[in-house]
Amino acid sequence: MAAREFKPDRGAYVRAHAWMAAIGMGGAMAVLWIMGSTHIWTGAIGGLAAIALRGWYMASEELAVVWTLTEDALTGPAGRGVALSQIGTVRTMGSYVQVVTKGGDKHLIKYQADPAATLNAIERAKA
Repeated sequence: MAAREFKPDRGAYVRAHAWMAAIGMGGAMAVLWIMGSTHIWTGAIGGLAAIALRGWYMASEELAVVWTLTEDALTGPAGRGVALSQIGTVRTMGSYVQVVTKGGDKHLIKYQADPAATLNAIERAKA
């Protein structure tokens, strides 16, 4: 089996941040409403600004992360990796693929364009 790389997808990154912005905007507005503020709408602006700033600031780092699947291991950034024989569970969560080892360590392969294909590739290699 040739090594396979799992790179983040910019579209998935933007979609994830759009969802975070919507939740952040609603949450900030709810907090202001509970506090009795007459300027609830400012929560939407604050929530959107916070997530937009985070997305812009983290994009270069998050979109550079590459995971590599070989015949015997799944390796990622910063020396992270796991032998295929030690993978316990693989599941998707939105555009993420979570890999849980038999020892309980958890790794996220983030912002996948097709998380189901990533999951299937890991499961096939594991088998």
